[in-house]
This record gives sequence, structure tokens and C-alpha cells, in this order.
Amino acid sequence: MKILVCISSVPDTTSKINFTADKSAFDKNGIQWVINPLDEFALTKAIKLQESQGATVTVVNVGDVATEAVIRKALAIGANDAVRVNAEPKDSFSVAKEIANIAQTGGYDLILCGKESIDYNGGAVPGMVAQLLNQPFVNACVGLDVNGSEATAVREIEGGKETISVKLPAVIAGQKGMVDEKDLIIPNMRGIMSARTKPLHIQEAVSSEVRVEGVSYDSVPARAAVKMVAADNLDELVRLLHEEAKVI
Repeated sequence: MKILVCISSVPDTTSKINFTADKSAFDKNGIQWVINPLDEFALTKAIKLQESQGATVTVVNVGDVATEAVIRKALAIGANDAVRVNAEPKDSFSVAKEIANIAQTGGYDLILCGKESIDYNGGAVPGMVAQLLNQPFVNACVGLDVNGSEATAVREIEGGKETISVKLPAVIAGQKGMVDEKDLIIPNMRGIMSARTKPLHIQEAVSSEVRVEGVSYDSVPARAAVKMVAADNLDELVRLLHEEAKVI
């Protein structure tokens, strides 16, 4: 079985987010980059299938050379090889087209990814990839078993969980719960050393088409100072909630 795991390079959740002076772009200076956490759940599941079923695991990333450190971490976790599509990930559709092209030419049985990236939270890429490949798609997966040419996925729905069986090849988008957090793999020295020699193929983009472009960015407004209101001053509390907080 051949598994393709899609990974994004995203800012560490502890990073301070800033924009350029003209607010036209994200300021990457001083940012620590990590594997998108939801993709890491998918990667860990792929490694478990590698161990239990002898699957080969390839990771794919759409990005420039700066993302290679994150790709090498995925190789250190246990992926067999990697592909970097040499393109800036400007919008969901262009990224999906590149991933679909890699998946189609590689003949993968299973495509795994996180349901969204934690930077833009668009959640569009997995479904687009499935549509472009004309393959079954399961989103928000919190459990996955593979038996031969069939996968059984458990996904969260409003008020409960749903179990779905799909024929492979298929696209599965996972989230927290796809594997236990305690099972997430921290690369050891052996994995880090072996990652240096594992194949990392660079492929040029098949299309330069971009359908969405960011115009400008704004930071979240700073929180206003806390105002204390005496417990017996209900009139002032109501006035503040109505005129300033605008919640009543």
C-alpha cells in the first residue's frame, strides 16, 4: 500500500504574528515553523499503517526551499521519502491542483492530511484534492482502519460520530483524535540522522493559476482595559454593556 501524506509548514502556535509595514503580507522574520499539527496526526497514522501493513509513506508539501526543514522532520518521524512542489502556496485551489498531480502520477492508494491548516483554517484543500481525483472523501476523521482495498473511517458529526466505509483509493482528512496525542512521534537521533539521506524530490509546479490573492491583513484589535463596576451599581453595568460592549 502506498500512502501520500500532505503536510503544511505553519507558524508555531507560540509565535508572535506580525505583518509587513504596508500590511500586504505576513512578516516571516523570527518565526519558528512546524508541521501543521492536524497533518501530524495524519502522518502518525500513516506511520502506524507502515508498521502494521508494510505501507510506504511519502510526504508532499507545496512550498519554497524554506519548508525543507519541516519536510525533513516528517522524514525523521518515519516517512520513506518526500516531494516538495516548488511553488508558493497562495490559495487552496492551486495547492490542491499540485497535490492532486502528485497523487495521480504516483498511484497512491490512500491520501491522508489534516482537515485544515492552523494558519488560515480554510479547510478547503482536502475536499478539492478528492474532487480533482474523483475519489471518495471523508472529513474530520477521528479513527481509521484499513483492510485490503477498503478503509473504515470514524468522523465527528453534530451530536455524535459516524462510521463510513470507502473503497480505496480515497482521501481522508483527519483531526485531533485520529491517533492519541501520546502516540505522536518525537524524532529520535536515529530518525534525524536517517532523514538526511532519505529522498527529497523537488518538482516544479504544473500550473501558475491563482484564484484568490490576499489584499491586506489586519491584526486582531488589542483588548480594552478591564473596567470594574461596583456590585450595587446596576445602572452603570447596563450602560457599559449597551453603549460600549454592545451586547444588549
